[in-house]
Amino acid sequence: MRVLVAPDKFKGSLTAGEVASAVASGLADVHPAVAARTLPVADGGEGTVDAAVAAGYARVPVPARGPTGAPVTACYAVRGDTAVVELAEASGLHRLPGAPEPLVATSAGTGDVIAAAVRAGCRRIVLGVGGSACTDGGAGMLTALGARLLDSAGRELPAGGAALSRLASLDLSDVPEVDIELACDVDNPLYGPLGAAAVYGPQKGASPAEVETLDAALRHWASIAGPSFAERPGAGAAGGVGFAAMAVLGARMRPGIELLLDLLDFDAALAGASLVITGEGSLDEQTLSGKAPAGVARAAAARGIPCVAVSGRCRLSPAQLADAGISAAYALTDLEPDPARCMAEAAPLLRRLAHRVAADYFSLSR
Repeated sequence: MRVLVAPDKFKGSLTAGEVASAVASGLADVHPAVAARTLPVADGGEGTVDAAVAAGYARVPVPARGPTGAPVTACYAVRGDTAVVELAEASGLHRLPGAPEPLVATSAGTGDVIAAAVRAGCRRIVLGVGGSACTDGGAGMLTALGARLLDSAGRELPAGGAALSRLASLDLSDVPEVDIELACDVDNPLYGPLGAAAVYGPQKGASPAEVETLDAALRHWASIAGPSFAERPGAGAAGGVGFAAMAVLGARMRPGIELLLDLLDFDAALAGASLVITGEGSLDEQTLSGKAPAGVARAAAARGIPCVAVSGRCRLSPAQLADAGISAAYALTDLEPDPARCMAEAAPLLRRLAHRVAADYFSLSR
């Protein structure tokens, strides 16, 4: 029997690779003859580069600026002339050196990574946008690629979303042509009540007054950089990086998991599989809105292969799971009701959970 183990990360606990390894080990405990292939997946957020590397891409470390400008080392993944860039690598919340800086945090580091990949000869950039620490409308990313944002006196603007309210002109003459595809699973516009500042600003430390400041600045930014793109679904992704990528760089947006599965040659990986096991930390309503397990289940269903899911917790009904193409779900909380212990002991619990998957599935198969 051949099983494809293709989970996303258990956020705050295990990487997707660690989840896949624990599940594969648990299957082998019960049924050593099972051939389990692990293929960690991601939907464009944290773990996207790791998923690409697990599928055979090479990891390339480069110097970049973190969200507050401090130097960091960020990685992209490359195969041929395609680079996979994960925004969170340089511009993610985990890169903040201390307290959040919602008004001045920048996406410049993401631009640093893209620029490094282009200099290395990459002609296609897949940009995963998720986990951002900034709400700068992607302006920082553009400056790292050669754009100049000037105030009315011709001075370059400082970093951060708040400064965009003073933008008078935008010079794009030095920005290179880049073929960018956005891997994104949100459909927020750039500004307004459902925009980048209003919805995600508080998660990045913005107070109500700072949310208003950022929203007004993003509205002004859009009026100069590309007003017709501000309402497009995904323009508000990653604090507005989605907007800048589409309006200025001509990026195309695709659902994150769909794009990543294509990159990982997922359809080929399904060949010969009799079962697919996917999962993520929490199976809930968000899972149904384009998250990795739903995308994996759809791909498996298209090939007529049953799919089950493992998770830290499951908040979906059997009917909801079935609608998503998931025939059964197994949660760590089935074994351990204490969430703190589930987080701390996720790997051994997940291995035990895989025992249940193996026993249930193989008994039915016989």
